[in-house]
Amino acid sequence: MSFSGMVKEELSRQISMARHCRIAEIAALLSLCGKMTADRTLRMQTENAAVIRKYFTLVQKTFNIETEIAVRESRQMKKGHVYFVEIKEPAQIQTVLLGTKLSPEGGSGGALALENSFITQQSCCKRAFIRGSFLASGSISDPEKGYHFEIVCPDEKKAEQLKELIRSFQIDAKVVLRKKSYVVYVKEGAQIVDMLAVMEANVGLMNLENIRILKEMRNSVNRKVNCEMANIHKTVSAAVKQIEDIKLIEEKTGFHNLNEGLAEIAELRLQYPEATLKELGMMLNPQVGKSGVNHRLRKLSAIADELRENKEELL
Repeated sequence: MSFSGMVKEELSRQISMARHCRIAEIAALLSLCGKMTADRTLRMQTENAAVIRKYFTLVQKTFNIETEIAVRESRQMKKGHVYFVEIKEPAQIQTVLLGTKLSPEGGSGGALALENSFITQQSCCKRAFIRGSFLASGSISDPEKGYHFEIVCPDEKKAEQLKELIRSFQIDAKVVLRKKSYVVYVKEGAQIVDMLAVMEANVGLMNLENIRILKEMRNSVNRKVNCEMANIHKTVSAAVKQIEDIKLIEEKTGFHNLNEGLAEIAELRLQYPEATLKELGMMLNPQVGKSGVNHRLRKLSAIADELRENKEELL
């Protein structure tokens, strides 16, 4: 099961004790997955069995309406199933719509819209509405690959309403148009952790945090390894250049023309090409610090550069 699927499975098992929160969650589910059909039936439809089970339970516990879960094969690529719950009694439909403050939108294929924000006044109800919206049409990417949380809305108004609810929890939700849908999304890992906390997906939150910690540790180790490799490459390149300079000096003038300090460090560098500056300095008698060794090697490099320039002038 995907990470997104596991979070939905966890949330589908949570039934709020507070009636007002259950109403807010039902409103979100119907707003994004429900509609009023041509024959005046209130239908909630989804491809997720866990989500339809939760809707069925919420309606039963909140409005004391007995319904049934129906299932049929999906028409899209003939893959999977579509689950739906229908309420046909006009009185029961009226009870649900009045309770959730939903009404059919004109000319929108029976889609349902939230009439006002009365049902999301309390913080707990905002959480429930966001939770219901995620169950209806949300997803989270695999945190091993990247961080992306989104809820797909059929129109801009619903997307903006949802964005503002999420932002009330200091989460920087944004809206983008994708094909014919408006997507409310959150990108940063820390903010997705906050989203899971808002929806009260505590198990999913802990799993995501564990993955984030492991990824940060791996990234930290990789940065240190890359830094170390860069330093090694830099040291090796410098040593190769130093040896080339020293061999040129030995070939053209010999070490006898160098002062004692330069001749000594030149011989040591040829003898120990892999040694660090600090190690070379400790081999000297008396010992010399890292900066002192570097100073001598720079002098040798300057002498080699002069020899190269003289050779070019002769040519």
